[in-house]
Amino acid sequence: MSYSIQTALVPAPQSYETVDLQIRQDKIAAIGAHLPPADTVADTIIDTVIDGRDKLLLPGFVNAHTHSSELWQRGLIPPLPLELWLAELYDFAPLDPEQIYLSALGTAVETLLSGGTTVVDHLVLIPGREAETIAAAVRAYREVGIRAYVAPLVQDQPFGTGLPTLGTAQASHSPASASPEQVMSTEAVLDLLRDAVRQFHDPVAGINLVVAPTGIQLCSDALFEGCAALSDQHGLCRHAHLLETKAQKILAQEKYGGSAVAHLKRLGYLNQRSSLAHCVWLDDYDIEILAETGATVVHNPLSNLRLGSGIAPLLKYRQAGVNIAFGCDGSASNDSQDLLEAIKIGSILHNTTDFEYRHWITPREAVEMAALGGATGLNAADQIGSLTVGKQADLVLYDLRSLSLLPRTDPIGLLVLGRPTQAVHSVWVNGRQVVAQGELCTIDVNQLRQELFERSAWQSPRQSAMRQSMEFRYRELMGLAI
Repeated sequence: MSYSIQTALVPAPQSYETVDLQIRQDKIAAIGAHLPPADTVADTIIDTVIDGRDKLLLPGFVNAHTHSSELWQRGLIPPLPLELWLAELYDFAPLDPEQIYLSALGTAVETLLSGGTTVVDHLVLIPGREAETIAAAVRAYREVGIRAYVAPLVQDQPFGTGLPTLGTAQASHSPASASPEQVMSTEAVLDLLRDAVRQFHDPVAGINLVVAPTGIQLCSDALFEGCAALSDQHGLCRHAHLLETKAQKILAQEKYGGSAVAHLKRLGYLNQRSSLAHCVWLDDYDIEILAETGATVVHNPLSNLRLGSGIAPLLKYRQAGVNIAFGCDGSASNDSQDLLEAIKIGSILHNTTDFEYRHWITPREAVEMAALGGATGLNAADQIGSLTVGKQADLVLYDLRSLSLLPRTDPIGLLVLGRPTQAVHSVWVNGRQVVAQGELCTIDVNQLRQELFERSAWQSPRQSAMRQSMEFRYRELMGLAI
């Protein structure tokens, strides 16, 4: 299929301009004013003409960190810090691959309808059914048509090792001793990832496998090294959580005797294909390492606030030259997949951290971080992330007649600083139109709504055994009253 988007508004260096943009096959073929409806060289007639009047055309954003299966617990987990929130999450995680399929569909739809064309799914695996879990998510993303980076969340250490020991033997309060949790060996995890790459890695079809240890709190050095080697062998991106909470920073000191960032650098895990979620508790030396290695910080402002993790030093990252992308994080720690909301909060939140307003993030800078910054973090800036001839056509057309984007002032300012609702008119991913007139073209969203409704129930209060087993230890660690 070929498309001509005519007379759409696009950002220009100082203002905006009106252009036509042509899509042929999967790429942006031409951009300019009053383009002819046919290619005079190839004599290819445009199949579909899209009226771009009163619409804003931007490159698709990247939802650079989420966990799709958390959809089943959104709005449910009470206000808790990450370590106790995780216990609640894991005790009630979905165990049916069909649930994984449906929640991946929901995550993709919400991402597309809030301006995202790419999703990085740090996918929580069902124990004993890991390959089925990955297959279910891949099936969903293929059907919807979003560009997906599927990052199986793996670990080789038990949940209880995720908290510092405080130098004392606390077996009576240790969640590791209280839980019958079975953890895969390092080699078994790597075998799982090798098999997943063989079965599912298909960049041409828009499905990319990513190596993704959960983080330093639950992963051995051998797992990070093995994942880095697999990444190098197949040219895969790398992903992980990093220093999301103060407890993790204390654990890094206990585990490595110093900086977790420096340790990952020594292990060879940090490079231009590495993206690191959260990065809240980093110091200036850590920031220098990220800039030096070319690693990307994925900013997840809403979950950081929801879980009380802290405010990432984003303005310091920018001043140091660190690449930044935005993520929604999972639907039980946000609790949505509204990428525009994450971009807004992730931009203006940092105005409170630096009185030098010239460092603050402008709406245009936020849009560039969400699109090109996200693409750069996936080592794909030469393919997506900007309105550039020859790049793959991952595009979003916003309706500037939407009530939430009126009156007419600055279109990007309205998009980022406002509260856009039902503003996405059309979306293309890899040259394929997947949203038209604000509706999905690829799946029946009404059927998805019905299945999510029927497979869920209004929740009554529940008790998490894992949370109860570790709460004493967490409160002691954080100096809270027992």
